[in-house]
Parts: sequence; structure tokens; C-alpha cells
Amino acid sequence: MPDSRLARQVQFIVEVDKLKDIYRQTVLIHSGRAENDAEHSWHLCLLVIVLAEHANLPNLDLLRVLKMLIIHDLVEIDAGDTFAYDAQRMADQYARETQAAERIFGLLPDDQTREFRALWEEFEAKETAEARFASAVDRFQPVLLNLLTQGSAWRRHGVTHDRVVARNRHIAEGSSALWDYAEAMLREAVQDGRLPPGPAGVAEPERP
Repeated sequence: MPDSRLARQVQFIVEVDKLKDIYRQTVLIHSGRAENDAEHSWHLCLLVIVLAEHANLPNLDLLRVLKMLIIHDLVEIDAGDTFAYDAQRMADQYARETQAAERIFGLLPDDQTREFRALWEEFEAKETAEARFASAVDRFQPVLLNLLTQGSAWRRHGVTHDRVVARNRHIAEGSSALWDYAEAMLREAVQDGRLPPGPAGVAEPERP
């Protein structure tokens, strides 16, 4: 097979099929099995299309948001899924994922390698309005799945309300509406026993 542009693109497409075998800590709402990264990426893109009106800033480049969300977890093919509340694994997450980005995006033709790497770095930096909304959706989705599966991953790992809030309050940077919704649901989850409150109980929600 000649080392053509198309051949490199097909090689990349075949390689990233592995994302379907990377399983997350969250479980599916209706079946209870572990969600895989490809399902997660698809769900995020659908959330963006449905919930774009709730972004803090109007007129976002939604195609750019979708591109970030469809590629940002590809690095987990090499780096693995890092549970957000695993402090030890989180410590070197960026280094592991940077190395993975170099290999996986490097399979593409040079111009697409640069584009995909730039999109991945934009998502990680969270400095643009598009990246902040992409990040908001990325954090909102697993909160929603946990809330609707009796706090499955949180309870399995002993995660409490204060830690969930600390991890996810940044949703508000991309969508204050999504954070308000999530925050209210989290408080309900504490009240009905799906989420332990933590050592300091449940503080009143912060407001500007």
C-alpha cells in the first residue's frame, strides 16, 4: 500500500476504532453497563447540538466545539481513561495524554496532525469560548449519568458531594444554566441518599 494521504487517513481511522474498547467509570442509564469512550464522545456531540442555546456566549463556532469533543478523548487509546477523582492518576494525566496525542494524531497527514493537535490543546487550555462550552458539556454528561444511575461511580469510589462540586463547578464557565441545573440535581441527590454529603455537609450554592 503506497504511503499516500488517503492511506494515512485510513490508518488513523482504523487506529481510533480502539476508542470503542476504552471503558469509563460511568454506566449507561438504561442497561447499567460501563460506557465506552466512543459512546461518550457521540453523546457529548449530541448534547452540544441540543443544548447550544444555553452556552454563556452566543454565536459559538459549533463545528469547532464538535471537533474538539469528537477528538479530545482519542488520546485515551494510549493513556487510558483517568477517573476524575483519582488524584494519583490525575497527577500525570497531561503528560501521558500529550505523548498519546503525538503518536495518534501523528498518524494523519501533516496538516491534519497540526489541526487535530491544536484542537486538542485548545480543549485542554479552556481559554476560548468554544473550549469552555465543550468542557462544560464534557463535565455535565457524566454528572447526569451518575445522577440517573443512583450515583453508581461516585458510590463505588466513595466520592462525596463536596468533591463533585469542586470538580464540576467549572461547568459554569461555559454554561451557567447547565451548572445551575446540575447543582440543583446534586443537592437533591444528597437529600435522597444517592450522593454522600461529605465531611462539611452541603453548603449553600455560591452566587455572584
